[in-house]
Amino acid sequence: MSAQGSLLRPHPTFAELFTPKLVTLLREGYSWVDFRADAIAGLTVAIVALPLSMAIAIGSGLSPDKGLYTAIIGGFLISALGGSRFQIGGPAGAFIVLIATIVERHGYDGLVLATLMAGLMMMAVGFLRLGTYIKYIPFPVTVGFTAGIAVIIFASQVKELFGLDIAKEPSALLPKLWAIGENITTAKPATITLSVLAIGIIVGLRRLRPKWPGFLVAVTVTAAIAALFNVDVATIGSRFGGVPRSLPAPSIPAFDLKKIGAVLPDAVAIALLGAIESLLSAVVADGMTGRKHRSNCELVAQGVANIASVTFGGMCVTGTIARTATNVRAGARGPVAGMMHALYILLFMLVASPLASYIPLAALGAVLAVVAWNMAEKEEFASLLRSSWGDATVLMATFLLTIFVDLTTAIATGVTLGAFLFLHRMAEAVEVEGGGRMVSEDEADKTGVERTVYDPHAFDGDTMVYRISGAFFFGATAAVSAVLDRIGVRPKIFVLDFTDVPLVDSTAAKTLERFVHKLHLSGTKVLFSGTRKSVRRTLLLAGLRKPLVRYAATAEDAVTQGRSAINSTEIADLSASD
Repeated sequence: MSAQGSLLRPHPTFAELFTPKLVTLLREGYSWVDFRADAIAGLTVAIVALPLSMAIAIGSGLSPDKGLYTAIIGGFLISALGGSRFQIGGPAGAFIVLIATIVERHGYDGLVLATLMAGLMMMAVGFLRLGTYIKYIPFPVTVGFTAGIAVIIFASQVKELFGLDIAKEPSALLPKLWAIGENITTAKPATITLSVLAIGIIVGLRRLRPKWPGFLVAVTVTAAIAALFNVDVATIGSRFGGVPRSLPAPSIPAFDLKKIGAVLPDAVAIALLGAIESLLSAVVADGMTGRKHRSNCELVAQGVANIASVTFGGMCVTGTIARTATNVRAGARGPVAGMMHALYILLFMLVASPLASYIPLAALGAVLAVVAWNMAEKEEFASLLRSSWGDATVLMATFLLTIFVDLTTAIATGVTLGAFLFLHRMAEAVEVEGGGRMVSEDEADKTGVERTVYDPHAFDGDTMVYRISGAFFFGATAAVSAVLDRIGVRPKIFVLDFTDVPLVDSTAAKTLERFVHKLHLSGTKVLFSGTRKSVRRTLLLAGLRKPLVRYAATAEDAVTQGRSAINSTEIADLSASD
């Protein structure tokens, strides 16, 4: 398709935006060979997701079965209804801190209500086609809150890794560290040994046999050792009584307006984090496969999956980057792989759930410790600290607020700081030049370079031509105004060239209107050249029209028009004097 044809293409229809990728795949044709590839990929992902789902649930302060319910119900619906061919849904490590905090404050019923509300929010965001705006969250913000979550996850697993006797572990980091320090003498050598063994197996297999399911092997080996040698360690059976062999009946707890108001901030946090995590995961899958996901369709599916997940006794669900990448590397052809992964986990519950009772909690703690280490994005963190003071400030603010306050405050603050940083950089990029020399306040001094755009000898002393380059918005008005106000003698013709201005906002337009009005009172003919349609519309709405301003296609045309207007005025004055 030509560039012109693509510009004339109408906006996507509702069906094009919200048709699940599963439907698209079936329309294209789905063969037995494709199904076999998806079945193998789904089994590969299920082997990874099985221990991880239980570990994340326990890390969130819930029983392990809730992680399995989430992977089964939420994972199936995300793949069946989503806008990505390869997305794998399930419980995510990024939610551990948030879920633990909600459960501590409002109980599991509060988590269910907050997740139901978050699901409705995500569906609304998707149907309103706002999913594309998630990509504008600054990279330092995502790295900052991810690293902060990783620190909290690791701290939350110290109790299980060492087998500490802490009756009620606080969710906040500093009280948690204080409780760990007070009870460090209760550490159990047997638990520490199994933790070290599990971590060693995971790390060792990742280096020596990267295709082997390190998490599952570590959990299986440590469970076998604990059972065969009757090791005195906490297990899923001793702590939670095992894992049920079936899905629970759907149910929703009773709630009222007071409860809704209490969990509303948590619902917003779940919706925001779920949207960010799932769309980042879909982008990763796109990069690995060359495909393109439908972000708004994906958000609607995420909303439905969250509602269904907690209705069946689960927890928050989202797209997961590591499992999605595993799915792609395993050779998945489409969403059927994600659906199969959920069915495999369901099959485990129906057939082999009694075996889960032997899994040591130390092994699941080791799984989450490795997950926390991997999700910390250490290289990106260090790179952002070195890149610029602005990025480092946004990164550290988000990171520290995630650790010491809460995730919602961290993301909101990080996005706000990132927005101000962007505006500052955009304002610095705006340049004003005229008379053949750069007259921006700082740039010439910084670089020592002078750019000649207009020949100063091409016009006489009664004509001035200035050019603005860059987005002229409220952040840049002070610098531009300072340059324009330094013009001493009022010329007969003043031309302002907008050829390199992609946008003008109302604040900038109003500032120009005041400046032009001063020139008009002194008898100067003001002309604007090279204005784009959207830019001219904003300028006209601010009152920059005849008789204050005339418009021309180029700076040269503007000068010609200005001289003609002056000549006409002078002739009229001579005729009047005669």
